Amino acid sequence: MKVVFLINPIAGNGRALKKWQQFKQTLSFPYEALFTEKGGHATQMVKAMHKLVEPTLLIGFGGDGTLREIIAGAAGSKSLIVGSVAAGSGNDFGRGYTSFPNAAAIQQFLEAPSFIKEDLGEFDDGAYQFASSSGIGFDAEISVLVNRSPAKKWLNKIGAGKLVYLLYVIKTLVDFKHFQLVVEEGNQRKIYDNVWFATVSNQPFFGGGMKISPNSKTDDGLMELTVVHNLSRLKLLLIFGTVFTGTHTRFKEVSQISRPEFRLTVNKSIFRHVDGDEAGKTPENKAVTYAVSKQYWQSANIAKKEELK
Repeated sequence: MKVVFLINPIAGNGRALKKWQQFKQTLSFPYEALFTEKGGHATQMVKAMHKLVEPTLLIGFGGDGTLREIIAGAAGSKSLIVGSVAAGSGNDFGRGYTSFPNAAAIQQFLEAPSFIKEDLGEFDDGAYQFASSSGIGFDAEISVLVNRSPAKKWLNKIGAGKLVYLLYVIKTLVDFKHFQLVVEEGNQRKIYDNVWFATVSNQPFFGGGMKISPNSKTDDGLMELTVVHNLSRLKLLLIFGTVFTGTHTRFKEVSQISRPEFRLTVNKSIFRHVDGDEAGKTPENKAVTYAVSKQYWQSANIAKKEELK
């Protein structure tokens, strides 16, 4: 099996490149290393590999955005298998999908390779795709502000990158304006008022370890919609910590629906994200369909850490 590493040298504020320089010294099997140069580059490179007949293991060496681009490029191919080495800032991908912890784990996989067919989420007729989650509202606004913040790069350098996220949680908590959300699924239509955010998930985690959708499975043909609404600012702050354990779902202000497709309409234009990266703004009063793509992707079936030699 051919092995190709796709490295995002700026992931984790440059930590990915430093980690790669050390990681490659531990590799004892043939491989090819490709480096991304700009946004969307990984998708372009992977799509060009669809012509490969030989089974090929693509290992994303970066963060959630890097893996999303690789998966978007690999979707639909029967010869490409996606794996990862966590080297970004949030690394939620590695929480919902098992990642290679070291070179020995990759070697073990190559000795007995297998893969799993995984779902891919999409909206805007496939213009945007996501492996883990996509959200609109409070969480998306925080993601956009954090990624645009010059403080993020500085704090990442000293290992305190999560602090900037906390600072923008507090800022956005004070400034955020609620919105109305209309959810249509099947023949059902429901209106949510005073919404903080709505997240469509394919796996449990987002936002650097928050277990927003505890029951999400990556290969069941379904997406889970989580809507947080009618919460005071104080109560949102008080229950914020429960998102890390997944116990926030016990509150009546947290609604969850599981379907292969949702149509979401908001009453004003607000930020949205895909796997933590900015994805423009929602159109005002226009339904957007979020769905499981007809194209699946193949993830490396990796042993759990406790099972690895």
